[in-house]
Amino acid sequence: MNDDALVLVERQPESRTALVRLNRPKQLNALNGAVMDALCDALEELDRDDEVRAIVVTGNERAFAAGADIGEMASASAVEMLRSNRIGQWDRVRRVSKPVIAAVAGWCLGGGCELAMTLDLIVAGEGARFGQPEIKIGVIPGAGGTQRLTRAIGKSKAMEMILTGEPMSATEAERAGLVARVVPDELVVEDALALAAAIAKQSPLALRIAKEAVNAAYEMSLTDGLTHERRLFYLLFATDDQKEGMAAFLEKRSPDFTGR
Repeated sequence: MNDDALVLVERQPESRTALVRLNRPKQLNALNGAVMDALCDALEELDRDDEVRAIVVTGNERAFAAGADIGEMASASAVEMLRSNRIGQWDRVRRVSKPVIAAVAGWCLGGGCELAMTLDLIVAGEGARFGQPEIKIGVIPGAGGTQRLTRAIGKSKAMEMILTGEPMSATEAERAGLVARVVPDELVVEDALALAAAIAKQSPLALRIAKEAVNAAYEMSLTDGLTHERRLFYLLFATDDQKEGMAAFLEKRSPDFTGR
C-alpha cells in the first residue's frame, strides 16, 4: 500500500469487503479533482472485482471530507466549470453497482457531505458533523446537496441547513434520517466494516438489484416504482442464488451464494 497515495485501498478477503480511505489529512480530505479521480478509479476497480461484495469509504478521525477544494476553483469561470464537468465525478460514484457504506468521523461538509449522500448508507461517529456551507462562500451545493439532502431529511430542515450553512450533529442526522446509525467515534470504521461484512454474505446479484430498486424510489412515481420492483423480483428467479437461498432456508442451513 502506498501511504502517499490520495486514496488508500485495503481489501479484506476473509469478509469479501474493501476499505477505501481518503488520504489528504492536512487538508481535511478536501476533494480536489485528483482525489475524486483516484476515488472513482478505486471504486470502479472494486466494482469489477468479483471477490469484493461490499465497500466502505472513510476519511480519518478529523474529517470524512471537509468539502471541495476551494483553492482549485475560486478563480474559475462558469465556462471553465462547465467544460471541466468536475461534478461528473460524483455521478461516477453513483454508478457503482455494489453496496458502498460511508464511515464518517469528524467534519463531513459540502462536497464531502454530498459524497456521503451519494453512497448507499452512512455510519457516523458521535462527533461527526454534516453540513452544506456553500452559501457562506457565495454559491450553492452543486453535487447533489439540494436534491439528496431534501429527499433524505425533508424540505424544511434541508432549507435551514442550506440557507444558513450551519452543520447538523450526528445525533440529529440520525434522527432526521440522513444517517443509518451512530456509534462511538473510535468504532466508526470497525462498525461500518462489520456492516459491510454482513451485507457481503448475501447474494451479490440480489444486492445489486436491491440497490437499484431502492435508488429507483427517488426517481419514479409509486406506481412505476412498484412495477419496476416487481420485474426485478421476478428476474431474480432466473438466478442460481435464488434457488440456493430458498433451498437453504427450507433445509435450515446457511446459503452458499455464488453470484450466478
